[in-house]
Amino acid sequence: MTLSGAVPPPPSSRPPEWTPPSAGPAGTRSGGSAAPAAPGGLGVPVPAAEAQTYLTALRQWVAQRRADLSEVDSAILRLSSAEQTAITTDLTVALTFWKAINDRLTLLETTFDGGRVGAKEAERLSTLIHGRLDSNTTEHLSLPATGSLAVSLPEACRLLDSLTRTLQARASLAPGAAEATQRITVLRAGAERVRDQVPLVPAGPDRDDAAERLARLDRRVGDLVERARRGADVGGLIGPLEIDLAVLERDLIVAAAERANAAQDRADTRQQVEELDARAEAIRSLERRCIAAVTPAPHLAIPNVRALGPVPGEAAGLAGYRQRLDRVARALDLAHETYAAALAERDEIIGLAGAVGAMLEARLAAHPPDDEVQDDLEAIRSRLEAVLGRTPMPTTRARALAAAFQSYVDSVTRPPSRPGRAQQ
Repeated sequence: MTLSGAVPPPPSSRPPEWTPPSAGPAGTRSGGSAAPAAPGGLGVPVPAAEAQTYLTALRQWVAQRRADLSEVDSAILRLSSAEQTAITTDLTVALTFWKAINDRLTLLETTFDGGRVGAKEAERLSTLIHGRLDSNTTEHLSLPATGSLAVSLPEACRLLDSLTRTLQARASLAPGAAEATQRITVLRAGAERVRDQVPLVPAGPDRDDAAERLARLDRRVGDLVERARRGADVGGLIGPLEIDLAVLERDLIVAAAERANAAQDRADTRQQVEELDARAEAIRSLERRCIAAVTPAPHLAIPNVRALGPVPGEAAGLAGYRQRLDRVARALDLAHETYAAALAERDEIIGLAGAVGAMLEARLAAHPPDDEVQDDLEAIRSRLEAVLGRTPMPTTRARALAAAFQSYVDSVTRPPSRPGRAQQ
């Protein structure tokens, strides 16, 4: 059986309904307790009543999951060294997810503040529930095969459910025959969750592969139900099926998170292109001002951001595009610093000439110079003012004249030294 597009498989391909032969309810392990459904959606404020119900259920679920993982951790000690090595990595991942979920629960309870929820708090609750867990650098989720993973709180809870069931089965903590009813129910619920996720995969080989894997699991679940209906012992078949179903669900969640990350990367890159394009235009205006204001003016090539073309859609092309974009950003930084420095030098020279002139006026008012010194000062000042008034201003000549003006003013206005004090 194959699935194509977003159309689910026909009802006849799904496992038949099964009513357990035993009359009494079976005891359940924590693996059958699913995470509570999250209220609302991203951007939809969460009312105080719904938030209280959800936080209460989530706190109980988090505590139960921690107990489950502790039980798995204890059971690992009874396994061989090779089995311990194989299961420890997945247990570490599960504990990482539990820690991130528990940290987010703490933030939710702090924001809820015992029910004191206003409009802003309701919006924050929605963002904390349905936003990405890795928005806080302290909540960094990682899987051995894929690296960083950005998921929402409900997705992380579902993934932790799957990981916990897998770990319990691998650590030989799966319930006995008395719990077969509950475990089969959980399996069927997991298969339906996977069925809902398959149409979300973009059309292509990935969706076809996921649909084929789901079809095989459907057939195995159907066979399991038929065996249980006939009274066969299915305890040995449930564990491997739980593992395979949890792995498929995990893979689909990871793929969805990676697609969300890729979409966010493309959006961020498009935003960066817009910002760099606007900045490049501003630097071109700065370049024109600099060329008009000083000579010799620097001449640097200002890159055209749009020449890089549209933002690629595939991950490999996007990585190369972002590298080229970084080089453009560095080139713009250099051009900005160079032209700004040239204009700053012009302002510095003008400021120096003004300061020396003001100092000269103050000193001459107290000690007027003789006519010859006055003529020299006027000649240097008039030459300096003429150079400063030119457009564009020759900065090399202007700086030299300003330095000469300052030196001459210092020499003619410096108080004479006293010979007696010098001898001492």
